Amino acid sequence: MKNILSLQNLKVKVGQKEIIKGISLNFKPGEIHALMGPNGSGKSTLALALMGHPNFKIVSGKASFNQKSILKASAEAKAKQGLFLSFQYPQEIAGVSLFNFLRTAYNNVKRKRNDPISVAEFRKLLEEKSRLLKINPSFWKRSVNEGFSGGEKKKAEILQLAILEPRLAILDETDSGLDIDALRTVAEGINQIRRKNKMSILIITHYQRILRYLKPDFVHVMIRGKIAQSGKRALVKELEKRGYARFAKQEDK
Repeated sequence: MKNILSLQNLKVKVGQKEIIKGISLNFKPGEIHALMGPNGSGKSTLALALMGHPNFKIVSGKASFNQKSILKASAEAKAKQGLFLSFQYPQEIAGVSLFNFLRTAYNNVKRKRNDPISVAEFRKLLEEKSRLLKINPSFWKRSVNEGFSGGEKKKAEILQLAILEPRLAILDETDSGLDIDALRTVAEGINQIRRKNKMSILIITHYQRILRYLKPDFVHVMIRGKIAQSGKRALVKELEKRGYARFAKQEDK
């Protein structure tokens, strides 16, 4: 089975500072990879660089998605290819309803320019996806993320994921701000989306709790811009018990 995402010795700079210092990872269709590590280790930097944020420059190495290089592709082009990023800190968009935002995103990513989805057809699709995440339709009328709680912002991000059905989703601390019930609902929704289209997932998290539902095939520990260790799911329990200190000591040697 071919890799859907392949990173080879990837290095990323923010300004003049190198944050990602040579990362190599491979993702097969349907796999879940968890990326864990202390604050400031470069996890979100990697996510933003892969999606094409202009402030996060890939300066060397290779990155291919669907066997095609994405080093020079725009964020819009990557989204159309099936790459998705759920932000750690979703932005507010005043005056734009969630309904219109999601319909616009759907048309841009999933439809041809001269064949937009109708309002009625999209409403039916959005109703289906909202039931999956236990979201009340009144939620659609609100401006994107404006006045949303942390949990509501994350639910809105996953609703967008459900609508776009990407091939690979990068989920940056999706579990933050979610209570126990909301966490379970969101995780179950993500799992259903994944099973439907063999979606691969890179989930960035500090905690074990969401990984009880999104059971990773591989776990990677990032320390100071490098992968200090990779392993199976058992590595998560080790991190919960012992923390990151021993990995930091390894990097010091």
